[in-house]
Amino acid sequence: MTQLSNCSETSCIQNLLNQIENITVLPLAVNDVKNLLDLAINTSEKISISSSSDPNKLKSEGNQVLKASEKLVSMLVKPTNTYDNVSFTRDSVKAQVFMVGPQVTLNEIPRLNTTNASVDIDLIGIVKNNNETAAVAFMSYTTMENLLKAEFFNTSDITSVKTMMSTVISATLPKTTNKQLTKPVNFTLKHIREFVSGGNMSCVYLNITEWIVDGCSVLDTNSSYTVCSCVHLSTFALIMQTSSTATEADPLMDVLNLVAVSVGLVFNSLALLTFAFCRWKPGVNNVARINLCISLLSAHLLFLLTQHFLKLIKPDQMLCNVLSRFLHFLFLSCFVWMFIEAVLLYICVKNLSQISSRQRAVLSNRFLIVIGYVIALVTVGVSVGLVPEGYGSDKCWIEVHKSFIWSFLGPVCVILAINTILFIRIIISLNSTLTKLNAEVSRMKQTKIMVFKTLAQFVVLGCPWILGFFTEDNKMMEILFLILNSQQGTFIFLIYCLLNNEVRQQYVKGLKAFFPGLKTIKSALQRK
Repeated sequence: MTQLSNCSETSCIQNLLNQIENITVLPLAVNDVKNLLDLAINTSEKISISSSSDPNKLKSEGNQVLKASEKLVSMLVKPTNTYDNVSFTRDSVKAQVFMVGPQVTLNEIPRLNTTNASVDIDLIGIVKNNNETAAVAFMSYTTMENLLKAEFFNTSDITSVKTMMSTVISATLPKTTNKQLTKPVNFTLKHIREFVSGGNMSCVYLNITEWIVDGCSVLDTNSSYTVCSCVHLSTFALIMQTSSTATEADPLMDVLNLVAVSVGLVFNSLALLTFAFCRWKPGVNNVARINLCISLLSAHLLFLLTQHFLKLIKPDQMLCNVLSRFLHFLFLSCFVWMFIEAVLLYICVKNLSQISSRQRAVLSNRFLIVIGYVIALVTVGVSVGLVPEGYGSDKCWIEVHKSFIWSFLGPVCVILAINTILFIRIIISLNSTLTKLNAEVSRMKQTKIMVFKTLAQFVVLGCPWILGFFTEDNKMMEILFLILNSQQGTFIFLIYCLLNNEVRQQYVKGLKAFFPGLKTIKSALQRK
C-alpha cells in the first residue's frame, strides 16, 4: 500500500485495482477497507486529470473504481444471527452496510443514510428469498462525478446543458444469492447545486459507458432534494438538464459589473482616506459613514474576487462555504450601517443642528459599532446553526432552497422599508423648514444644499436596492440596479467629501503643502 500510494501512471492504478479484485480474506478489517478505498479513489482522481479530455478513459477508470469499491465494501459483510451494521465516512466516500441473519426480529430495515443521500430497501422481503440471510451496501462518492461526468447522460436533446445535481451513489446486495428485489428501491438525493428554474430532473443509473434512465423515475422533487424510485440496484445519480441559452453568461453584464464595482471601490477608498486624514468639526459623527464604507468596500471586493476566481474556489467546498457565510455577514453589515445612517440623518434633520447631548450619549460610537456588526453576526450565526447546508451555492453564495435566501432578504426588506419611511419623513421635514425660512436667504441656501444632499442620500441609504425585486427579465432595470448600488461609495465621497467646504479647504491646504510654489505660479498667471 505504501508503494501504491505514489501511483502516478495508469499501469500503477490498474495494478492496485487488480489486487483489490483478487482479495480473498473474509471479512476484511474496516480500517483496511478505508485505506484501500482512499488509495483507489484518490489515485484514480490524480490520473483522471491527465485524461480528462478522453471520455472513454474516464468511463473505464470510473467503472473500475466502482467495481473495486463494491468489492471492498462487500468484504465487510460477516455472519450474524440477528442483524449488524458497519458504517464509515471518508473524504472521498461514505458507506453503510446492513446485514441480516436468520433470527432477525425487525419488521423493517432502518433507512440507510449518508450525508447527501438515503435509501429505503425492502431487505426483509429479500431475506425471505435468501434462506433468511442477506446484506445491503450503500455508498456515496463525493468526487466520482469527475470520472463519471453528467455529459455521459444519453439523451436525445444534445443541445441541453447537463449538470450533476447529487453525489454519485451505489447500492448493492453483497454476499446475497438471490438479488431480485421484492419492491422498487427509493433513493432520496440531496441537491449539491442550486436548482435552476425550468430545469428537467432525471434519475439515472450507470450502464457501463453511459447514464440512462431505464427502470428509474422521479417520485418527488423540490428545490433541495429529489426522491427517485428504481426497480433494480446499480450506481445512481441525479442529473438536471437545462436549456443552453438559460445558462449562458452575459458578457456585457459581466464587463459592466466589473467596471461599475471597480469604480465604486475606487471612490469608496478615497472616501475612507478622506475620513482618515481630514479633520472634522467637534460633534460631527462619521462613525456610521466610515463603517458603511468599510463594509461596502469589503463586501464588494470579496464578491468581485470570489466571482473572478470562482472556477478555482468552487472545487473546495469548505472554502466556498466559508466565503458565502462571510459575504452574508458583510452585506448584512452594509444594510445595518445604512439603517444607522438613516436614523442619524433623520435626527439631524429634525433638529437642524448638532445632535443633542442626550441623544449623543445614547448613540455613542461604541453603541453604534455593536449594533452595526453584532446584528449581522447573530443573524449569520443563527442561519449557520439552523441550516448549515444553506451556504455554498454554485456562485459561492446563499442557497435558495428551503427559502433559505430569506435569511438575507428578510433583514434587507425590513431595513429598506424603514429607510424608505425615514427618507420620506426627512423630505417632509425639510419641506416644512423651507416654508418657514423664506425670509432668511442664507439659511434657505443652506437648507437647499441639505435637500440636495438628502436626495443623494437616497442612494447612500440603499433605497435603490428595492429595484432588485423588479430586475427579472428586465435588462434595463438590471443595469440601473447594478449601477446605482455599486456606486454607494461614490455618492458618499461626493456628499461628505467633495461637496463639503471644510474638506475642500483642507484639500487646498494639502496641495499647498505639497506644492509650495503653486501660489507663485497662480499669481504669475493672473498678472499675465
